Amino acid sequence: MSELNLAEKIANGSGFIAALDQSGGSTPKALKGYGIEEGAWNGDEEMFALIHAMRSRIITSPAFTGDKVLGAILFERTMDGQVNGLPAPKALIERGVVPFIKIDKGLEDEANGVQLMKPMPDLDALLTRARELGVFGTKERSVVNLASREGIAAIVAQQVEVGLQVLASGLMPILEPEVNIRSPERAEADAILLDELARQLSAMPGDAKVMLKLSLPVKPGHFDPLVDHPRVLRVVALSGGYKRPEACVELAKNRGIIASFSRALLEDLRASMSDDEFNASLGGAIDEIYAASTFKA
Repeated sequence: MSELNLAEKIANGSGFIAALDQSGGSTPKALKGYGIEEGAWNGDEEMFALIHAMRSRIITSPAFTGDKVLGAILFERTMDGQVNGLPAPKALIERGVVPFIKIDKGLEDEANGVQLMKPMPDLDALLTRARELGVFGTKERSVVNLASREGIAAIVAQQVEVGLQVLASGLMPILEPEVNIRSPERAEADAILLDELARQLSAMPGDAKVMLKLSLPVKPGHFDPLVDHPRVLRVVALSGGYKRPEACVELAKNRGIIASFSRALLEDLRASMSDDEFNASLGGAIDEIYAASTFKA
């Protein structure tokens, strides 16, 4: 796929984006969900080798193709690794799947009801390396826990600032200001986030577009103005802790929003499965998430 075709696929394709980007702190939990208990490895290198093997198994599965999976978000180590003898981004592209990379370095402690992203002093070098490897875009996550106008405005400002840096490097940013679905002020946070995103996106210099990755809103259709916003290429949704059936029900209520699920995609996969069992389970999950992304209630 050419760069033009990658952009067209992400902008207008039918399907969803797989989130395969669990990083250092979340890797043991991801492996446990895959049936590999903590203590089954010695040190970080063995741990990351196990998670890379899991991701390679997913990427090379016959169920994982560009027919229903538009893109995949990778962890930096996965991007730098090999899948079937190819750099991971190239392996994705050969399967018709557009590669993205997670660029944030984790979250700051909560302040003003939100968690900003930690500094990314080496971001320009990472963006250059990613582009050389064929990566199309990036993803950056921060978290909203309470309906604080000041905190949410700061999160959106930071997301937009980093997004502009990504655009300047020639990559497509996915801004991810996640609203915690367990927040006691979730609906109010959704409302403030919509206001701040619409305002700050409209104020961005130039005319380039960004993508948004948002929590599924309390009120279906709440983020319709962002789906239609002239500075937004596409809106995707995280599962945010929902199990897959519930996440898909909620996703199908929101027009124009496709999935970018992680746990909800991978929750039934186990290391002990035969290849046939693994591929059937992954294929079933892909079909379910594809349907919720494509056919709206």
